[in-house]
Amino acid sequence: MEIEKLITKKNGNKLNGFTLEDIGNDHLFTGLETPMKPDAFKLSDSEKKARIAILFEEIMDVMGLDLNDDSLQGTPERVAKMYIDEIFSGLNPANKPKVALFDNKYQYNQMLIEKNITFYSNCEHHFVPIIGKAHVAYISSGKVIGLSKLNRIVQYYAKRPQVQERLTNQIANELKSILETDNVAVIIDAKHLCVSSRGIKDDTSSTVTAYYGGQFNTSEKITELQNYINT
Repeated sequence: MEIEKLITKKNGNKLNGFTLEDIGNDHLFTGLETPMKPDAFKLSDSEKKARIAILFEEIMDVMGLDLNDDSLQGTPERVAKMYIDEIFSGLNPANKPKVALFDNKYQYNQMLIEKNITFYSNCEHHFVPIIGKAHVAYISSGKVIGLSKLNRIVQYYAKRPQVQERLTNQIANELKSILETDNVAVIIDAKHLCVSSRGIKDDTSSTVTAYYGGQFNTSEKITELQNYINT
């Protein structure tokens, strides 16, 4: 009876006017900020890992797995550590990369592009991987950023449950804030395993999203940027 009540409650919830059953496999982009509870950091990382391990052990038990098996005994703890320390570490602002800016002493005033930044994220609808490449570019307003920091910013926002549209905009807004310029571009090309390994099971398609700000939001600059990326 309790399970039936839970299912009824879940199916009765609505998002943007649709029930969870109506949404099915569709992906909704509901906001720029990653949805977080106000007390998201009430528990320490150690406490979160301990709690997740207990809950994941219960999931494994419900699925009928033998937790006494040598290969499975440590899985709940491994999953908990992976969630907090690795694949969802971008949820914690304490892990945000520290970025230093430098004067543009080289007087380089054209676009700078860091392309083919490999990232691994997870779809927030099914918690399965999103694997892709990000290309980021900016035109200096007088300050420059270390190249590795561009990669780290991409990784930070990727390491959380994500929607690709949100990820694209979060990276762009972070770069705009740090570099104090609107002249920023972000292009992401990614494969979603929720599409390729389940549901429609289309292994050939990929998803491309883009943000063009300031000077990049012209046909000439977009063409120039895409030519650089494709060479």
